[in-house]
Amino acid sequence: MAVTMNDVAKAAGVSLKTVSNVLNNYEFIRPATKQRVEDAIAELGYEANLTARSLRSGKTSMLGLVLSDLSAPYYAELASKLMDAATKHGYRVLVEQSAADSGAELNALQGPFRQLTDGLLFTPLSIGADAIAQRAGTKPLVMLGEHIVDPRFDLVTMKNEEAAAALTSHLLAGGRRRIAVIGATAEESTGTAGLRLNGYRAALKKAGIPFDPALIAPGEWRRDAGAAAVAGLLEAGVEFDAVFGLNDVLALGALHELLIRGVRVPQDVAVAGFDDVDEARFASPSLTTVSPGMDEIAERSMALLLDRIAGRETADAGVHVEAEFQLRIRESAP
Repeated sequence: MAVTMNDVAKAAGVSLKTVSNVLNNYEFIRPATKQRVEDAIAELGYEANLTARSLRSGKTSMLGLVLSDLSAPYYAELASKLMDAATKHGYRVLVEQSAADSGAELNALQGPFRQLTDGLLFTPLSIGADAIAQRAGTKPLVMLGEHIVDPRFDLVTMKNEEAAAALTSHLLAGGRRRIAVIGATAEESTGTAGLRLNGYRAALKKAGIPFDPALIAPGEWRRDAGAAAVAGLLEAGVEFDAVFGLNDVLALGALHELLIRGVRVPQDVAVAGFDDVDEARFASPSLTTVSPGMDEIAERSMALLLDRIAGRETADAGVHVEAEFQLRIRESAP
């Protein structure tokens, strides 16, 4: 016969309500009482019926997180921070990897994944605002990133343009005048790449330096693409004295390619990135980069989502938050 909550209450010498409070992470329980209940649960092998509990309460204590690529260091580190933030509030996180596929992104808004969660943290890359609005339902939804900036949705993002301008200005202040950008095309002005390129162009303009499209090298945001972009610039005879990778893995790939070709960093070419992933500190030389406020993004997006779930945030229009950034000046571009 299955162990019940009544069995746990009897074994722990507490009321059924106390067992329920422990299972639901109610914070105002004496540690000794909580320990007795947890010991009884372990001894009896009690397993909570989460489905029945969610039907009674209308809540699952689960949050959804949809990211495009968990192999990307930025997304992996952000997911870890979001999970830590959720745990502090008694929630767990279900993670879905969309691979920037429109079908996967749409499926995350409906069906079992959505039903299992009380709210969703969402980074869409392929579908538009109207498609999301049509399928978002009534459960809270907080956007992460800058792909969709729409007054209908809550959004937590970073200061892409301002941060990219600050990093470019740092390179210019170090005497660099031919700063190659990898990870964009010269025509881009929207999305993550476009916004960071806008910041780069603004810093050049402020310094009175003309924009040169020949210094802009496209490429997917991977290490091998960063290496290939730098190789292409070198082999085409494009002169540059700095490289700005629009994310850290591009910059790390560029750094590797420069070093194996005998180009000294930072003496000949400075290298900088964006994101401040953990690997940036341990590169050789260590990577100068932008820290876009990942901790703040995790904490504020989680707080906003939980406020929506609890009804503490009732604004009809979406709440938009931009995290503060910092430059991390290291050996690759002192």
